[in-house]
Formats: sequence, C-alpha cells, structure tokens
Amino acid sequence: MRITPVLSAALLLLGLAAAPALADASPSPGASGDAPTQAGTSFRTATEIEQGQKATASGSAGDYLYWSFPADAGQRPTVKATVDLPDSHAAETWQLDVYDGLRRRQACQYGAQTRTAAQDAASVEVACTLRTVRSWSEPWANDPLPGTYYIRLTVLDLATTDLGLPVSAAVEVSSKDIGGSAAVDGSLTQPLVPGIAVKSDESEESSSSSAVLSAIEPEDGWSSGWWSDRWVWTAVGGVLAALAGIGGYALTRGAGRPQGV
Repeated sequence: MRITPVLSAALLLLGLAAAPALADASPSPGASGDAPTQAGTSFRTATEIEQGQKATASGSAGDYLYWSFPADAGQRPTVKATVDLPDSHAAETWQLDVYDGLRRRQACQYGAQTRTAAQDAASVEVACTLRTVRSWSEPWANDPLPGTYYIRLTVLDLATTDLGLPVSAAVEVSSKDIGGSAAVDGSLTQPLVPGIAVKSDESEESSSSSAVLSAIEPEDGWSSGWWSDRWVWTAVGGVLAALAGIGGYALTRGAGRPQGV
C-alpha cells in the first residue's frame, strides 16, 4: 500500500511524456491550397510544393522535371512519383533523384528510385526514402540537413522514336517524424534554403525584378534544433529512478533492525 502513490506518479509522468511523442507520430493532414499542375525545368525554376500535396505535371519524354519541398530536422521524407506513359512506346527507364539545398545528391535509404517500364506499359512508379534529416552535421559529411530539397524526375534509357512523346507525372512527398532518437547536439544558424524565385515588383513602373529566397517552409516553421522529445524522456527517466529509490526504501525500511529498537 505504501508504494501506490509512487506508482501512480510514475504512470502519470509516463502518460505526460508519451503524449507529445504520439502527437508527433500522428500523420499530418494534407496541405491546403491548390496543388501545382506544372514542373520546373531546372533547379532554379523548380516548382515549390508542400509535404502532403500531390503535384502533377505534363511534359515530353526526355524532359527534366523539377520540384522542391521543405524538410526539417527529425523528419524522414519519402518521395513517390508516378509517370503515365503513352499508349505505344518501347521499354524505357525512369529515375527519381533528390538533392538538398546545396544541390548535393542524397542517397535513398530504401525505395526503387530507378525502374524500367516494359514495352507499352501504362505507367511506372519510382520512390525514394531519404535518411533522417539532422539538425547539424560535420562540414565534410553528406548528411541531410534542414532546408529545401529538390526532386528531379527524368528518363534515362529512351528509344529515339519515343523522344518527345507526351507523358504526365504525379509527385507526392510525405515525412515520418523520427523524434529524439535521431536528435544531435547543435543546429544550423539558418536552414539551407538557397532556392531563388523571381518576384516582380509591381509597385515600380519599370519592369525590373528582384530575387528573393524561396518562400516554402514547414507548416509550423523551422525548428530551433536544440529541443527534442529525448529531453522529456531523460527527465522522466531521472524522476522514475528517484521514485524507484523511494519505493525500494519504503519496502525495506526497518528490515534489519532488532526488535524493540
């Protein structure tokens, strides 16, 4: 009976600690707004999309299609693309590449980022799951860092007779929140957002334009990098250890004392 309050307090602390972790693990609703219906042709003109949006685009076989999206620390992004092919075509190979804000090609942790569509196949699907985005990394490392990420979709192996045939593509990005298990000490001063968008200044009579940083960012803004749920679990672990010591003392108190003392 003496340890009942101790166990109650421990269970309460576990519930409070698990609540934010479960909230982070829950899938976020799809991004609001109209989904983009076109793709860029280079890094500079990449079409900006949000996570949860399904962007579509029409093009020709042989084109390079580019999109960009934001990814924050603790996220593990997954990019999926589906290419609808013409009714008649030869076998062709499509590939999905993902680059970070410094335009460094990021390796896929898993997923078929290169696939060959058989002759006259209706469509082909490719996917790439990146490593977990870190809040900080060594300068020489190629770890994913918070900022803008670029998607490039193109065909690698294409028959000359199929060059220029119309195709349509659909791209969607989703992320899994890994949480404190992937947290590191340190953070970037600013996220890697080097994307450039040309914005016309309508207030000026001249036709000049000014270059501004990309406007895309996570729905809740960029994280500071120092906070993660591992701080909660560390604090809870310390409290539970203290409660376990108190409970053990309550159970063994006076066990070795002589009678009458």
